[in-house]
Amino acid sequence: MSTHTLPAALAEIVDDFQALTEPDRLQLLLEFSRGLPELPERLKDHPELLEQVVECQSPLFLTIESEKNRENPGGARAYRLFFKAPQEAPTTRGFAGVLHEGLDGLTAEEILAVPDDMPELLGLTRAITPLRMRGMTAMLGRIKRKVAAANRLEH
Repeated sequence: MSTHTLPAALAEIVDDFQALTEPDRLQLLLEFSRGLPELPERLKDHPELLEQVVECQSPLFLTIESEKNRENPGGARAYRLFFKAPQEAPTTRGFAGVLHEGLDGLTAEEILAVPDDMPELLGLTRAITPLRMRGMTAMLGRIKRKVAAANRLEH
């Protein structure tokens, strides 16, 4: 699979990973871990609004919200992604950071078009355990399911 089928921001991230050696890819993943935004105050006090991705080895919770698309107010809605992952779980936080940076603010059509095996494009399959890779694939799957369900409700 090539990156030209991915949304622009996600394709750029994948290209960045692919341009590096394996040890440097792990470093980049750590940078994404540090860049994962904190939950907004309205979600911090309401854990019931977050859904746990049980396939992740570390406790990871996520939710989505839709909003009118700023660039196209009359068009498709944009989806915002929110993640909660412990600081001591840098791999899980890094995966969440990649998905946040690559998918946050996109439309349902753009998010749902991301191939399910996109995490493999990061080139981490030899550097990270298969269980951790399944966790990232599960995160992407959960996001896509939540977006698809929300999109159906809005139409």
